[in-house]
Amino acid sequence: MPTPNSTDRARALLRDLGAERIPHPGGTLLAHLDRVRTRLAQWGARPDLQTAGLCHACYGTDGFPEALLPLDRRAELAAVIGEAAEEIVRRYAGCAREATYATLGGPDVRFHDRFTGTADTPSRAELSDFAELTAANEIDLAAGNPAFRDRHGPGLLALFTRLRPLLSEAAWDDCRTVLGSAGRP
Repeated sequence: MPTPNSTDRARALLRDLGAERIPHPGGTLLAHLDRVRTRLAQWGARPDLQTAGLCHACYGTDGFPEALLPLDRRAELAAVIGEAAEEIVRRYAGCAREATYATLGGPDVRFHDRFTGTADTPSRAELSDFAELTAANEIDLAAGNPAFRDRHGPGLLALFTRLRPLLSEAAWDDCRTVLGSAGRP
């Protein structure tokens, strides 16, 4: 589990960067980031992944373009959360979703980077981290917003079904519970 000090330092940085003033579904960006970290902790994710969950939107994402930090300040984030957690944040933030999601779960996974325009083949561990973090993020959005769940839930459930071998049992159970109700009264 992340130490209270490292989690507190990460939250302090996020506050300094304005995350608690940025509107986000379910409240503020900081509230969302905290919920994602908490969900990952509940799933038993290792500390670096939990910390990455707390900071996953620092560089913006393909679905939330507002960046708290530019990429040329990666060392600043790494100094607070550690290099391993920062690498997870960078990969998550850099994902060009449409191009990458199309290959996930298949034999020729290509991770397309929206910042560089390049593509690579991530390791299984990198894919697993990406899958867990993606699930925690999307489940948070779907759990708190029935309209989002109804609109995106079936597609997300299909994505996470393809990613099932990369997800923990707890993450998969949460995907089925939250997204399995999409489109139902």
